[in-house]
Amino acid sequence: MKKSFGEKFKSLFSKGKTISDTFYDDLTDILVEGDIGAKTAYLIVEELEKICSKNKISDENDVILELKKLLLNEVKSVNLEPDESKQNVWMVLGVNGVGKTTSVAKLGKWFLNHGTKNIVLASADTFRAAAIEQLAMHGEKLGLRVVSHQHGSDPSAVVFDAAEALKSKGPGLVLADTAGRLHNKENLVRELQKIDRICSQKADEGCYKKIIVIDSTTGQNALRQAEVFNDAIGIDAIIMTKCDSTAKGGVAVSIGRELGVPVAFVCTGEKYDDINAFDAEKYIDDFLGL
Repeated sequence: MKKSFGEKFKSLFSKGKTISDTFYDDLTDILVEGDIGAKTAYLIVEELEKICSKNKISDENDVILELKKLLLNEVKSVNLEPDESKQNVWMVLGVNGVGKTTSVAKLGKWFLNHGTKNIVLASADTFRAAAIEQLAMHGEKLGLRVVSHQHGSDPSAVVFDAAEALKSKGPGLVLADTAGRLHNKENLVRELQKIDRICSQKADEGCYKKIIVIDSTTGQNALRQAEVFNDAIGIDAIIMTKCDSTAKGGVAVSIGRELGVPVAFVCTGEKYDDINAFDAEKYIDDFLGL
């Protein structure tokens, strides 16, 4: 079984190493292995070395505390809640295989549990037939309305119809599942920009959000994916899936530093209730093995 970042970090001290150049080099290496990108890892360790040198810090617990502070500075978090008195439209983005459709269902259950009465799921991933069937199944299990069109139809028309269906019952929340075919980037970007226009037209002012789902175990690939979607239409928040693995998972630090995009939710399993609001301090504590 792979060691977690926290175990590797603590082993730097148990080797009996003094806080030296070698210590900082090794720390940079394990930060990179923990899915904090090389550039971000280098800058964090450089800053840590300055702080420890200036304040004559060499005790293990004090070094860990300083590293925790530096990592917490990079991680961004956001509390996402629909405005109950308005029409909210949230587009859920991400490449295939990250758990996007399931995350849409989990969000639906989360907000249902938190008092949002009027929720409509939109099957705007019309490219993947299984996504339409999957969302329909989730909607049936959760008792949520799902709006879908035929396989291959215009995804922005699905979002339009979902927003109209929501409006007919009053204020609430549309959660739109979208396609994520990164291998066909140009077409994907064009398609997303079209959906983006419809979503922004159909949502009340300030009530449109673009949320990307990333697999937290894929590290720098997740950062690259976030960059593509952010460049195409801008991202407001992140949902991190597969957060039950501690061997990696430092990607929120890289995304926070390089893109400034906050994390809203973490998913830890397959069940509908395996979703929680992101807690930056708990995330860093888990990462460091505290």
